[in-house]
Amino acid sequence: MNPAWGHAAGVITTVLMLVFVGIWVWAWRPRHRRVFERLAQLPMEDAGAAGDGAATARTRTEDGRP
Repeated sequence: MNPAWGHAAGVITTVLMLVFVGIWVWAWRPRHRRVFERLAQLPMEDAGAAGDGAATARTRTEDGRP
């Protein structure tokens, strides 16, 4: 096997690790807390309507987007 594969694998591993850490830092930024808390509550809001087969109304987020 060519020795360059070891270097290529190391570079790819490093890049993927940096991408993972970047996404992790982005997700834990304080300004995302409100959005994630709101998204965490969505399953609880739809729990009553799921059993009777009625269509659920789409809710809007705080900034007006659906």
